[in-house]
Amino acid sequence: MNCEKLCLNTITNGPMTGSRKRPSEGNYEKEKDVCIQLFDQWSEADQVEFVEHLISRMCHYQHGHINSYLKPMLQRDFITALPAQGLDHIAENILSFLDARSLCSAELVCKEWQRVISEGMLWKKLIERMVRTDPLWKGLSEREKYLFKNRTTEVPPNSYYRSLYPKIIQDIETIEANWRCGRHNLQRIQCRSENSKGVYCLQYDDDKIISGLRDNSIKIWDKQSLECLKILTGHTGSVLCLQYDERVIVTGSSDSTVRVWDVNTGEVLNTLIHHNEAVLHLRFCNGLMVTCSKDRSIAVWDMASPTDISLRRVLVGHRAAVNVVDFDDKYIVSASGDRTIKVWSTSTCEFVRTLNGHKRGIACLQYRDRLVVSGSSDNTIRLWDIECGACLRVLEGHEELVRCIRFDNKRIVSGAYDGKIKVWDLQAALDPRAPASTLCLRTLVEHSGRVFRLQFDEFQIISSSHDDTILIWDFLNVSTNGQTEGRSPSRTYTYISR
Repeated sequence: MNCEKLCLNTITNGPMTGSRKRPSEGNYEKEKDVCIQLFDQWSEADQVEFVEHLISRMCHYQHGHINSYLKPMLQRDFITALPAQGLDHIAENILSFLDARSLCSAELVCKEWQRVISEGMLWKKLIERMVRTDPLWKGLSEREKYLFKNRTTEVPPNSYYRSLYPKIIQDIETIEANWRCGRHNLQRIQCRSENSKGVYCLQYDDDKIISGLRDNSIKIWDKQSLECLKILTGHTGSVLCLQYDERVIVTGSSDSTVRVWDVNTGEVLNTLIHHNEAVLHLRFCNGLMVTCSKDRSIAVWDMASPTDISLRRVLVGHRAAVNVVDFDDKYIVSASGDRTIKVWSTSTCEFVRTLNGHKRGIACLQYRDRLVVSGSSDNTIRLWDIECGACLRVLEGHEELVRCIRFDNKRIVSGAYDGKIKVWDLQAALDPRAPASTLCLRTLVEHSGRVFRLQFDEFQIISSSHDDTILIWDFLNVSTNGQTEGRSPSRTYTYISR
């Protein structure tokens, strides 16, 4: 009798019992020994083929019994096994992909897993990964120096970062709560000079705030001391828009010109004379600049250098002043007093589509990825899908013209001629099931005049107004002693022109 027949006889003589041991039946023991001897002589491929053939002839109960027998044999503690083979770095790399909750669970598996996590400094690596990928974590790491202290003598142990992680989470939750509840510390810069009646535009970074004023000047402020560091003069009309990077400041004015300034020295590097009326807005990035004007046109410029800027194309199509532009590698987006938003191809400058919906002129917008958010003199904010032109949501709440708007991944922040700044939940606004009453998270009221411009990040809003002030709304450094919710005492700094 060959091996296969012997084995088949043994498995068809009756069902297997749950016990590993069973009484002998006939020549079962002898036949089994013969099968095993023959089985051991075959190649691995032949053995697999034979076992597959045997399994295919078994009943469902036998399959379940074999499955229960194989499961523990197939399990491998690879995290423990890898270091034993001198492959600690692979075990560390595998565990480094875990989130915080999973890393906590992994520490409890056994002492060897805990050792790999500790010696691999995986809590430190988790914090570093969060700092690289999340703007809020990145901002905290730059502001709260306890995250990555420069230690020259010794590196903190893994336990330091293990205890640090929940502290960072607590800080983040506090910041989010401050935004929701409107808790902030307020600082105020008084920008008045003899002829000034408003701060039309601004941009800031960690070190400075650059503002454009109605008195034709650009003022640069120290972000920490809030003192005026420099005043740039040259425009013969109000400075209506500006943008800067590490090399230049570019400004647009009611004098119809665009000026390029050295950001460090304040020297005028270039003056562009093209528009026939006030330059209302501008954007530049990666060698391309787009300006728009009260003359109803949009100008697209190639910026080879601060002194080498040439006109590429003029876009015409709006029937009223073009108040704002934004762009990326795919689209240029413009909005006008004619109540429309127009989309143009960045590469060819050809017209693509019009977004219709606002009932009055559009004063502001921001565009990123597929989303356009616009504010209008019909007092509403609209969210649009740029690819299909659909209006996704209308936000209502401002009582006058919505003059400025910005958004990030979480929030929309808007400022209006009613003097109010509103914070909206962006994700909820994109959800058609969310009730309209839940979308406005907070209304901030401190300006005594029209809000002209604002910018914000994870920790603060900086806004400017017709009341000649720049306000810094700080949601990170909030004093809770004796303060009412949503309001904080303000520090005021006044610049007196000489």
